Formats: sequence, C-alpha cells, structure tokens
Amino acid sequence: MKRLAYAGIIVTITFFVSTLIVFSQTDREIPLKKDAQAVVDKERYVIGPEDVLYIHVWREEALSRRVPVRMDGNISLPLIHEMKAAGLTPLQLEAAITERLKGFYENPNVSVTVTETNSFKVYISGEVVMPGVYNLQEEATILQIIPMAGGFTEWAKQNKILIRRKENGREKRMTVSYKKAMEGDPNSTVILKPGDTIIVEASRLKPQPSGPDRFRSQPQEKHRITSSPSRQPGREKGVEE
Repeated sequence: MKRLAYAGIIVTITFFVSTLIVFSQTDREIPLKKDAQAVVDKERYVIGPEDVLYIHVWREEALSRRVPVRMDGNISLPLIHEMKAAGLTPLQLEAAITERLKGFYENPNVSVTVTETNSFKVYISGEVVMPGVYNLQEEATILQIIPMAGGFTEWAKQNKILIRRKENGREKRMTVSYKKAMEGDPNSTVILKPGDTIIVEASRLKPQPSGPDRFRSQPQEKHRITSSPSRQPGREKGVEE
C-alpha cells in the first residue's frame, strides 16, 4: 500500500510541474530556428546582394521573417517597406530597423541574423587543382584561397598570380607572389574583395596540348567555404601592372 501511495504522490507532483512549465512558456517568445543560427560575425560581416537574412522583432511574429537581399541591395519588410541592407553590418541594420519601427512601436527589440552568405564570391582559374567559383563567408587572401582550391598544380607559376578587380567601373590588375606572401611581404598580401578573379599562370615549361584536346576547357565548379579570416574593411596592397 505504501508503494502505491508513493507512486500516486510522484504522479501528482510530475503532472503539477509539467502544467507549470507549459503555462510559463505561453508568454515566451518563439525561439529562433536552428537553421537560422548566426554564421558570421555580426560586427564585421558586410551584408551584400543575394544574402539571406532573418529579421526577428521581439513579440511581433508578424514582422519576423526571412528576407533576401535583392540585387539593388534593398530588403522589404512590413510597415517599413523598402530599406537599404547592402553595405551594412548586421548590427548596423538592426539599429536602422529599430529606428524605423519606433514610429509604430515603443522600444522595439530587433535582431538580424545572416542565414545565407551568397554575396562574397571570388573566381579562381588557371593552375590550381580545383578552379571555380568560391562563395566565402569572410575575407581571405591568396594564402587562404589557394589551399581552398586544392593547391597549385605542378606547372603553376607561384611568383606571378594575377588578381583582376573592378573598381568604379574600371578594371584594376595586381600581380602578387604566393611565396612572398608567405614571407609576410605586404605587397603580396592582398585582401580579396567580392567579384575578384584570381588567375594562376602556367610555367613556360608546361607542355601544350595538341590535337582535339587543345580545344577542351577545364570545367568550372562552385564551392562554399565556411571558414576563413574575419571580414572587415581594410587597405589592400598590391603591385599594379
């Protein structure tokens, strides 16, 4: 009988505690989904076109949503409508949205999470093992991008790597040396920017294809990189041709 009494007491206590937990959670905000966890440094990552953001407004689920950054750099949100997101860090965008919402709510609490980083693309071709398009989350230099591409081929000219970049509608060309970059030479430590093209030239000793093979091109692949040095504005150094 004592065992049955103890069992009844335990069941009653368990039911009471479970009821308290359920009621205590009804007034809480719905937690962020796992697939919307931060993947970048909110203080340093610069939002760009094609990125996907999760905008969360505390206690306002109707405003909380995933939004893509359009090619014009803008996003669309209820009440706010259009606003610029490209060029801002997540923290800066949080402040901008908060300021806009103050006209509708008292002390709005806004968080911005980058769930997909699609704006930081660089292109690498030539004498690397895996040429193609690399989608970065943060800044990188040739010291990071070359290993990401599988390293050099045996015919690579490591002391002559061409970086092509568009700035203000004009093309800028820089030639850097991988070996000098490894030695810490600032002229070869160029911080890559979105849209950069890295070309690793071939040595003159590389045999040239003949016959039908000379018309075949190496297939290009897309790659997503999930780790690299932190992305922040900085001065790029290089030797212009």
